[in-house]
Amino acid sequence: MTTKTPERRHSAARAAEPAFLRDRALRLLVFGGKGGVGKTTCAVATALTLARRWPESSSLLVSTDPAHSLADSVAGSALPPNLTLVELDASERLKAFTSAHGAKLREIAARGTFLDDDDISQFLDLSLPGLDELMAFLEVSRWVEEDRYACVVVDTAPWGHTLRLLEMPGLIGRWLGALDALLAKHRYMKKLYSGTYRHDELDEFLLGLAASVDGMKKILSDPVRCRFVPVMLAEPLVVTETVGLMNDLGRLKIPVTDLVVNRLYPETDCQVCAGEFDRQMREVKRIHDQLPGRVIWGLPLFPDEVCGRERLEAFWEEAAELPDVAHVPRRPASAPPQVESPPPLPNPDITLLIFAGKGGVGKTTLACATALRLARDRPGTEILLFSTDPAHSLSACLDRPVGPEPTPFAPGLSAMEIDAQAELGALKRRYASDLEQALASLLPNLDLTFDREVMERILDLSPPGLDEVMALSRAVDLLVGGVYHVLIFDSAPTGHLIRLLEMPELIDRWLKVFFGLFLKYKNIFRLPGMSEQLVKLSKDLKRFRALLTDPARAALYAVAIPTEMAYEETSDLLAACDRMKVSAPVLFVNLATPESDCPLCLALRHRESRVIGKFRAAFPGTHQALIYRCGEPRGLERLGDLGGALYQAG
Repeated sequence: MTTKTPERRHSAARAAEPAFLRDRALRLLVFGGKGGVGKTTCAVATALTLARRWPESSSLLVSTDPAHSLADSVAGSALPPNLTLVELDASERLKAFTSAHGAKLREIAARGTFLDDDDISQFLDLSLPGLDELMAFLEVSRWVEEDRYACVVVDTAPWGHTLRLLEMPGLIGRWLGALDALLAKHRYMKKLYSGTYRHDELDEFLLGLAASVDGMKKILSDPVRCRFVPVMLAEPLVVTETVGLMNDLGRLKIPVTDLVVNRLYPETDCQVCAGEFDRQMREVKRIHDQLPGRVIWGLPLFPDEVCGRERLEAFWEEAAELPDVAHVPRRPASAPPQVESPPPLPNPDITLLIFAGKGGVGKTTLACATALRLARDRPGTEILLFSTDPAHSLSACLDRPVGPEPTPFAPGLSAMEIDAQAELGALKRRYASDLEQALASLLPNLDLTFDREVMERILDLSPPGLDEVMALSRAVDLLVGGVYHVLIFDSAPTGHLIRLLEMPELIDRWLKVFFGLFLKYKNIFRLPGMSEQLVKLSKDLKRFRALLTDPARAALYAVAIPTEMAYEETSDLLAACDRMKVSAPVLFVNLATPESDCPLCLALRHRESRVIGKFRAAFPGTHQALIYRCGEPRGLERLGDLGGALYQAG
């Protein structure tokens, strides 16, 4: 096979560019993918290119990621006058919505059920958190509908949570259905006694919300106005996840025409670059094989970080379409893992170990390697490696299927990818069954038609984070039951992990309200199975919160890469750990460039050394280990080798 360096490919294809840069009909351009692949850079570069290309039109660049990095990418540069940058504060959008419409929501509930004002207020107060990101995305949808901007460019959260956001029309539809059920009884009674019913302010409010959600759904599936651009790296885990992403986008009918493969190494005589180039070309071949019919664009690995207006405006000039190839030769295996200043193995008393950090920094890889090392060095200890991240990647990393039940992988080691939605679905089925039995036992002549529907839908007013917290409690239950001695948690990226760790307190408050409601009406509704399950969930949450804040039994190992953005996000993560009193004794700085005389490698090492120095200065009390790039460890053998190098001997 003959291949060109990125520079040669780019010069040959300079006239071509991704379709989304030249399609003036597009009103919404969404960049998404696994964390750490360069979504933010692509989004910012696109917005700047559109603003420069069409100065008479205004564009909006917006982030829906809780861990915003648009401002970091722009690096203080002045924006063109026709480009507006907004890092949406989802919680502020929710506060504004609640302030404007809270009274209406309470009146809707008061009209349609036997619940009193306190019941209504508590449920609505606790159900709204978690809908904050939806409110932010609805605002983006409204900007598009109003044609306020020629194009809205969106930088999203890592894929698992973006998927949940794109599926939000279904969730908010159920939420609106619950509110509509509360009005149904009022409509019926009004028509019964007055002979007619006219829509009033509250009906119009619900209809308006429903129309907004429907508008969002239509925009996202409109191939003329909307385009989703998956951004990826030519790495096995990322390719596997992107194939799953494309399947989800197809299911949701969200249009995709172009894919972007970022940070491609050149083909040179440098052993480091050549090895990475060959691995990447194999993955590009796999992308073509598994995602046929798409235009795939490649961008080179730049020797310095792409930030600041001048660099970003030139970003897409380096893009070139990546052709399919018939065969990619396989070179010798990667060098063995190399780790500077490895930490000691976790204390034998540690029972919960969380790997956390920005998306794409290698959390899953280090979690798997650590689990294998502990299983090898501590025979007799049963370890559970688990994930609640909607974008599961344990299977791809271990190179073996991992399901929602613990699967043995090695002596003393099992793995599990918990399906949070399935856990919540089981809870809803239990509730529906108990409720049906409770209502059937009431006086046969008692008409509870409308109250029945309200009670059936009450779980649709639960906080959206309930599913992931239930998944966490499932893992804790296995620990408390003595099945496992150590839990190793491969977490969601930083912004969502922080929310998840804070969520148990909210869920605990919601459970108290739920219990209070059914105790209050215990003579009407008896739900023994549901009550038992919620009591167990409450106990598991208390155990998890107690475990999380006990430095003798729990620790968070932060994972970063030597880039400015990763440094900023790691600072946020460690500040949150300090705020929540979570012990974070170790920081792994991953994917550092090994020594080489290659000009690209020398430039990368120079850039990385500055960031590594910032890490050491900012967190002097944290043990910091430096892990050099050595390909992508995948499968039990290579992960075992990494685990052997990752910690001190003995």
